Amino acid sequence: MSRIGRKPIPIPEGVKVTVDPQGAQVVVEGPSGRLTQRYEPQYVDVIVEDGVVRVERKGEEKAHKARHGLYRSLIANMVQGVQQPYEKRLQLVGLGYRARLQGQELVLEIGYSHPVHYRVPEGVSVEVNEVRAGGVEAEIILRSPDKQLVGEVAAEIRAFRKPEPYKGTGIRYADEQILRKEGKLAGATG
Repeated sequence: MSRIGRKPIPIPEGVKVTVDPQGAQVVVEGPSGRLTQRYEPQYVDVIVEDGVVRVERKGEEKAHKARHGLYRSLIANMVQGVQQPYEKRLQLVGLGYRARLQGQELVLEIGYSHPVHYRVPEGVSVEVNEVRAGGVEAEIILRSPDKQLVGEVAAEIRAFRKPEPYKGTGIRYADEQILRKEGKLAGATG
């Protein structure tokens, strides 16, 4: 049996988990929001009892085993996210790189001839801090109870100007290590 799938998910105080077997979805509500996840009832059953959520598979085929751990992980992430939102931090590294918020739109000045406008999806909160230390011009903090959504938004913003390996400029995750390359050596004789 899957080590991940068989672990029960404890439901903390202030979090409510409901399962709709007809609609094949799990709804998790908490202080940070409300999340919904569809599941495949032909492969797994989701059971809420005694303050825990259990995911049980209906067979021993490969498809059943694959979805057992998957749905357990998705539901555990939902329970954790509605209690304490997930957070991603992005750093803008480069001379003159700036970020600012205009309503639900993030405006990035990242070395192009024009600013880049990114519409932040519903359910994600954005905070922009000016840092100006150690080459970091600004920091963007993304928060959401949905782990998948906050990761996707961070990846989309990072894709506008990925960190380059020679100077290290671009948009990077706060905990990301950039492998630096050595530039061409001028006047080298061979």
